[in-house]
Amino acid sequence: MKSVLVLVVLTAFCARGSAQEINRFNPDTIKTIQLDSVINIKAQKFGVETFINAIISDNSFYQAFRNMKKYSFIAENNIYTYNKRNKVDGRIYRKIRHTNEGVKKMEYLAKRDTGNVYKKNGKYQLYTLEMFDYIFMNAYQTGFVAEGPMIAGKAGDTNESYKDKLKTLIFAPGRPIKGLPFIGSKTQIFTANMRQYYDYAYQSGTYLDSIPVYWFKVTVKKDLSNGTKKGLMIKELTTIFDKRNFEILGRYVDMKYSNLLFDFDVQMNIETSYFGEEKLPTKITYQGNWDYPFKKEERASFLIVHKDYHLGKGK
Repeated sequence: MKSVLVLVVLTAFCARGSAQEINRFNPDTIKTIQLDSVINIKAQKFGVETFINAIISDNSFYQAFRNMKKYSFIAENNIYTYNKRNKVDGRIYRKIRHTNEGVKKMEYLAKRDTGNVYKKNGKYQLYTLEMFDYIFMNAYQTGFVAEGPMIAGKAGDTNESYKDKLKTLIFAPGRPIKGLPFIGSKTQIFTANMRQYYDYAYQSGTYLDSIPVYWFKVTVKKDLSNGTKKGLMIKELTTIFDKRNFEILGRYVDMKYSNLLFDFDVQMNIETSYFGEEKLPTKITYQGNWDYPFKKEERASFLIVHKDYHLGKGK
């Protein structure tokens, strides 16, 4: 029996099971995927290793963001910040026309800011929002257009370096991230040593009412000790594959970790779709808490929707 799955903010692709979302306002109620019952794939050359190898080697998901530089499109952004009681204390709404007709430009069709969003100097209260702007607001510009393969972060402690590392974590989970103290190797969940801590499941389904997909879910084993579970940074990684070409259409990641330097609890969901023969981003949701020394704890969520893509005349 099929069950329709409603994606609330970062509740991606399935009922959450072992993942634990942050309990607060959810801006995302877009229906995305319909799952069949659990499938038993018996082909000898098809199984867990097939999915893992595809995740590790795939560049098409990241390429979908690079493809945006060729298009004009509309972006709608809803960003929320929260107080310690998880009540909304700031909101940013933006509707932006990104134009690629000769000279690239952004035109604000709507812009509303309320509550505790900016400092007196005009900068964001939260570093999370700065990161949001770098990775997603300017995604069709310098953040994703560099040619060549994506690298797994550069060593160093500058903001630019950490932004590069965050991109690697989002778009290439399973790869090591150099230069992140204490957690760089914890992203390598597909090594022989790390696989003993995770369960794997896959199902068949339909994405956006018409695209046949495989749904592949990696979760922390339930029977591990609490101490072992706490030491695993990636709690869940769910990936949606197009059955027709085995390219990645969507990704959900649930991360939680705490040590003497920082404490974070983050869930992120990213989805793409086809416009003609090109794959392009359509929805990004984020829910997260960050706490690190000498900084105010950061609590934020956002929903980004991209639509109305059409080829621009710019280069």
